[in-house]
Amino acid sequence: VWYHKPAITEELLQSLPNLKVVASAGVGIDHLDLKLLSSYGVKVSNTPFIVTTDTADMGMALLLASSRRLVEGHEMAVSPDTKYFPVDWLGAEVSGATLGILGMGKIGYKVAERAKAFEMKILYHNRNQRKKEEESAVGAVYCTKIDDLLRQSDFVLLAVNLTPQTHKLIGKRELELMKPTATLINISRGLIVDQDALVEALQNKVIKAAALDVTYPEPLPRDHPLLKLKNVIITPHIGSATKKTRWVMMEEMAESIEAGLAGLPVPREVL
Repeated sequence: VWYHKPAITEELLQSLPNLKVVASAGVGIDHLDLKLLSSYGVKVSNTPFIVTTDTADMGMALLLASSRRLVEGHEMAVSPDTKYFPVDWLGAEVSGATLGILGMGKIGYKVAERAKAFEMKILYHNRNQRKKEEESAVGAVYCTKIDDLLRQSDFVLLAVNLTPQTHKLIGKRELELMKPTATLINISRGLIVDQDALVEALQNKVIKAAALDVTYPEPLPRDHPLLKLKNVIITPHIGSATKKTRWVMMEEMAESIEAGLAGLPVPREVL
């Protein structure tokens, strides 16, 4: 399964009676019905570890690009209409700013490591609090409540898995808790955010900006209001899109398939 294709439906499973394993690229498995697959005796694998570093890099790239308005700056620099660069065209500071990370799993923790190098103050919320030594290593402070993190953060980065509990985790109420100078960064799944509420918040300056590697659907309809806003950066779900990582993802998928066909334990099996 690559980019959620083909769709693993009951009709497909019925048409493939000898199917033994479904190997899915990436971390997310929200596109797979694990109970349905298990009922057909089909094992599932993904590639959760290899994507971690590149996706964390992407999170920091979006944070930096949004804070320093790199896309707008590029457009200004190359525009045939530009006669001079305005001196009052300013971005936001990253060093010393507060980064709130929702989801401190492998990717979230890698983002924290990078943010520490930028001398950022790091808050995080997670289902489970990290060990004290892990927190100390990156200078992260645990927030028991999401609301506390949202109120204090200059940048809010989403790195959570899509589950029924995290579906539209960030909605109108959560956006209104954020600072009017804050930026929302999403490197997880589009459905973590209520997009209609996000559009409204950006249009009405409830928050300052958004930087999104994921949306719903992907790509967005060409007339979607998010595509028309200057304070939004959108990239085409490329968190893991480097040559090396994509190559290893393919190798790991092939390894899982070979093991499944041979009746051996499936590496990186999703239970």
